[in-house]
Amino acid sequence: MSTTVGWSALLKPQWLPLLVALVGGVLLHSMNVLMLATVLPSIVEDVGGTAMMSWPTTAFLASSIVAATCTGHLTVRLGARTAFCAGAVVFGIGALICAVAPSMGVVVAGRFIQGFGGGVLSAMAYVLVSNAFPEPMWPRVAALLSGAWSMSVLVGPLVGGAFATWGNWRGAFYAVTVLAALLAVVAARALPRARAEKGGPARVMPFGRVALICLAIAVMSAASVVSLPLTKFGLFLTAVVLLIVMILFDRRSTAPLFPSDAFSPRSVTGMAMSFALLVSIAYSPLSIFVPIFLQGLHGFDPLAAGYTVAGASMGWTVSSLVVSGWSPRAAGRMLAVGPLAMAVGLAGVALLMTTKPVLVLPVLIALVGLGIGACWGFGVQRLMGGARRGEGDLAASAVATVQQTGFALGAAAAGIVSTLAGLSRGLSTHGIASAAFWVPVSFVPVALIAAFAGARLALLAGRSDGKNQPVSGR
Repeated sequence: MSTTVGWSALLKPQWLPLLVALVGGVLLHSMNVLMLATVLPSIVEDVGGTAMMSWPTTAFLASSIVAATCTGHLTVRLGARTAFCAGAVVFGIGALICAVAPSMGVVVAGRFIQGFGGGVLSAMAYVLVSNAFPEPMWPRVAALLSGAWSMSVLVGPLVGGAFATWGNWRGAFYAVTVLAALLAVVAARALPRARAEKGGPARVMPFGRVALICLAIAVMSAASVVSLPLTKFGLFLTAVVLLIVMILFDRRSTAPLFPSDAFSPRSVTGMAMSFALLVSIAYSPLSIFVPIFLQGLHGFDPLAAGYTVAGASMGWTVSSLVVSGWSPRAAGRMLAVGPLAMAVGLAGVALLMTTKPVLVLPVLIALVGLGIGACWGFGVQRLMGGARRGEGDLAASAVATVQQTGFALGAAAAGIVSTLAGLSRGLSTHGIASAAFWVPVSFVPVALIAAFAGARLALLAGRSDGKNQPVSGR
């Protein structure tokens, strides 16, 4: 039996305050991502650090991963409300550090602190979704969380682009500091009183495995600033090996970070984690480098470039809202069709970025967002819904961890490609034009692999639904 739930079901009074807080947390995170993409050229012009342009994003995402993996421990110790509010406060402190930064290194440090707060907010959102809402509602709630990106399309580029255009990029981070403080106040009033998880021992902080994750991302970030291609490849390979080792250690741990079948090609949750990782990697280069391409090649001002790239976020939101109520059969098709649309959009951006006029570029950028929006909510639903008994919270918190890991890997890889293409020698027209082709085209194969993973996930989920239909109701 297939169960569909209308949007009106989410308007119950007991759920509205929780929805407001969760959407607000995602909005703060997504707005900041879009804002950084808009002001990054101004930051580089003011404090330097061209070769480190990908570092503010990778630092933010690495710290987000650390926070996401520690969310279970923080929930046990502090409770959901205190942990969520603390995440907002830490996010604001990191923004304040960025606002007063005298160099790119300090900007990176501020972004690292911001990332920890953002990681708590994003991981807590999915944990609360899985615990508070029935499974048939998960795609719609995930669509609402994606809808925060729609609001950030207006707020993020507007804040970042306006301040950059006025020659005061630091003011954008001051604004984020104020918004983070407001979110903490709202969450303190809206979320239920803090309470620990029911039953079970408190989790031990997984310092060793978290250190491996951080080391892997640091190694990959270092690859973006070295000059020898062979060294770049060696560092990239080292980072991948470190992540694999971390997963192997995690499977043997008594206090794992991930479900026991994490990234397994034979289970629904494992395949869904691989799928989420791949589509996150494929999506990541847009927000970092396309604003630079548009400003350097077509003379866009920071605000116009930010809004053009924000079309991908709008596409993500629109498509996720449209497809969220579709049947399981249609959802299975979207798991493959979505990544294929991303591949087409990325290839089009690579081929047409240097052409004038740029009329078709916004459509292609939006197509990448439409693709991930068409499949993301269904992938999340299968990741959480396919969890083995007793691993529901692990699977839910893994959504944010896998997403942020994918964004971090993609950002670091895009940084490596851009330097190989000549962007590290400064923002020259030739270097920008070369990177404008090689950065997006390098991620087309990732999107194609994600399409195969989506087809495999749909097959596994269909078999699971057939076996458990009377129980799950899907």
